[in-house]
Amino acid sequence: MPTNKFVISKPKSSITKLPERGMKKHDFMDDFKQYYVHLLGRDENCRSPFYASEALSLAVRDRLMERWKATHETYKSNDCRRGYYLSMEFLMGRTLSNAMLNLGVTDTVTQAMYDLGIAMEELISSEQDAGLGNGGLGRLAACFIDSCATLQLPVIGYGLRYEYGMFTQTIVNGEQLEKPDHWLRHGNVWEIKRWNIRIALNSVVIPKFKPMKMVSNDIAG
Repeated sequence: MPTNKFVISKPKSSITKLPERGMKKHDFMDDFKQYYVHLLGRDENCRSPFYASEALSLAVRDRLMERWKATHETYKSNDCRRGYYLSMEFLMGRTLSNAMLNLGVTDTVTQAMYDLGIAMEELISSEQDAGLGNGGLGRLAACFIDSCATLQLPVIGYGLRYEYGMFTQTIVNGEQLEKPDHWLRHGNVWEIKRWNIRIALNSVVIPKFKPMKMVSNDIAG
């Protein structure tokens, strides 16, 4: 991706200012149709719940983006300390239903989709579970991050973006058969790709840390 910078242009700060996204039923309906028709290129003959789920996820993600940027600016302006939680796994579950719940718009969005003839249950079940692990450690890490968010703590979780997650199980002639779970085969609408960032593993420098000295009240000094 090109990394050159503006030479003649001088983008104004207002380039990132947008009207606040509405949280009413008609707001979600309008945004859903905008993404469904113009971005995904669907028409009234489309019968796949996948595209409807993608369009709704984009509409919900817009609301999350506004709050994510506001949170980031709050941390930056207050120069607060931040925590970074590193885990090999993160089993977060399906994102759409969780995002609507956190935004407090589950009933509103459900009614909006119902007015368009779409059952919310079908959209939620069509979303692929993020396969960022395969064990109890991933669920524990997800609960920890959710707890930090609930308490409004400045914590960011870092993990590995596995191409394959937990296996897909089928029963054939009474026997269990496992297949790879390629959860990224249709992309991930909740990701924002940073094409301009590349990290070469062979050039990563791991710093050496001095052991912490423990004081009498068990607080690291």
